[in-house]
Amino acid sequence: MASSKNHLIVAAIDFGTTYSGYAFSTRDDHNRDPLNVSANNWNSGSGGLISQKTSTCVLFKPNREFDSFGYEAENKYADLALDKKHSGWRYFRRFKMKLYENKLLNRAFELEDDQGSKMPAMKVFSSSIWYMRTQLMKTCRNRYSDIEDSDILWVLTVPAIWSDASKQFMREAAVEAGIKDCNLKLALEPEAASLYCKYIPNEKGDEGMSSFSCGSKYLVLDAGGGTIDITVHQVQEDGSLKEIHKANGGDWGGTKVDNAYQALLTGIIGDKGFAKFCKENKGDMIDLFRDFEIKKRTIKSFPDDDDAKVNFKIPASMNKRRDIQKTVKSKFKKDFSVTSDKLRVAGHIARNLFNDPVMHIIDHLKTIMSEDQAVGIKAIMLVGGFSESPVLQSKVREAFPDIRMVVPPEAGLAVLKGAVIFGHEPETITTRISKYTYGIDTSVKFEEGVHDPAKLFTTSYGEDRCECIFAIHVCIGDSIDIDKPQARERYKVNEPDQKVATLKVYVSTQKDPMYTTDPGCLKIGELRIDMADTSRGLERGVDVRMIFGNTELEVQATDIFTGESVTAAFDFLK
Repeated sequence: MASSKNHLIVAAIDFGTTYSGYAFSTRDDHNRDPLNVSANNWNSGSGGLISQKTSTCVLFKPNREFDSFGYEAENKYADLALDKKHSGWRYFRRFKMKLYENKLLNRAFELEDDQGSKMPAMKVFSSSIWYMRTQLMKTCRNRYSDIEDSDILWVLTVPAIWSDASKQFMREAAVEAGIKDCNLKLALEPEAASLYCKYIPNEKGDEGMSSFSCGSKYLVLDAGGGTIDITVHQVQEDGSLKEIHKANGGDWGGTKVDNAYQALLTGIIGDKGFAKFCKENKGDMIDLFRDFEIKKRTIKSFPDDDDAKVNFKIPASMNKRRDIQKTVKSKFKKDFSVTSDKLRVAGHIARNLFNDPVMHIIDHLKTIMSEDQAVGIKAIMLVGGFSESPVLQSKVREAFPDIRMVVPPEAGLAVLKGAVIFGHEPETITTRISKYTYGIDTSVKFEEGVHDPAKLFTTSYGEDRCECIFAIHVCIGDSIDIDKPQARERYKVNEPDQKVATLKVYVSTQKDPMYTTDPGCLKIGELRIDMADTSRGLERGVDVRMIFGNTELEVQATDIFTGESVTAAFDFLK
């Protein structure tokens, strides 16, 4: 594992669904003030918007060469469209969620661009990471002229609810982007935000989380554009943090509000009308959602005037024949009106855009709060871009009036800056909870009356065995110490000339599955172990210990006869 102790700088890339960014700090900066983190300023070029994150968009030339990323990619594609020269260019936006949605993720997985053409997802992701890495390196070298690649520890953020395959995909994309595997850590987004909150001064001027007494519990709700990530931490005597509830959440992020807004517009101009607008007016489409992204952070749950209308800017190209005015007058007289380039919507209609994701979030929080591990939670830390929504904030306060809700300054940057802090002090998170039961598909000697006869097979050397046994390495809900290998499991070769042991890795939502075919079991990948020395024939085997406490699953394999380590690696990508 990469260690910050051997690096002068920790650099983090927060690859978000809607927005992305990078930040860094030196070891000396961190020792003086963990919050002294440098982030880039991005200029959208539209309305003079300056922010420390940029839009997660990437543009490729017709020959598939990388062209631009972020706001630059948005603006370039819009300009090409205005000049009618965008045909064949490859424009991708908000593609991160595809790694969450694809349950059979593989390296050949492709993404569809704005015009319906496909490209390998690995190229799209790695090119995006390459751009941010390159820009960050330029910034570092401008400040520290003698800095080398080996001086930097890179931290890449991933949602805690992601699968092992999605995490591996992001790691491989980062390596393809030029980051050495040994210099890379993955940070779980809610954990990074938790470390950021740990140093934020509270109302009294004390450090936020360190002002909580030993044993205090708090919940981190990371509300991003795509996913909602939730974790529950408990403060330990030495100030470290212990996870006491397995990471959880769902796809209820801020883009669900965008989808509702799009549905509102299509309800007025029709599906075909909206599709035509998006196809023929790329620049206006980009501006439409940029404007809405800013607007949705201002919509209040309980406005001073409940009947006050909310104004949404509508591009002229969407309303060329004044179709919106005609439809509004004939069908939506009470709740809608149109004035110049503004669609004026009744406040309760605007607030209803938030209903679906907010309802899922509140219901999920209530489920967590009803569990034993949640007893005694003192605070809900609301972070991530969607957390800046007054509607979400007020609904959380309303649902949990007796629990303190904290929205830190720069809540949308909590994950990015927290990832830098995590790189400097990953040991602050001491314990994690296993999200699943993990195990290996193996076979054991068949026992009459114990094993399923349908799973009986006979080896080439005449032994009756039972297949599809779920050899458990760790159980769902187990508390796991960081870097501590779990119980050893021994696996022996089945054939005398076998040179590679390929073990199937399974997860289960059940605590104690017997077979890998039991309900709730799913194959997630393979563990390959080098068994090149065949001189002992069948008298060969390995002791396998899995390490679950880190942000990624790791393995140790030892030859049972020589005691030497053997090469072993997981592969969760098909």
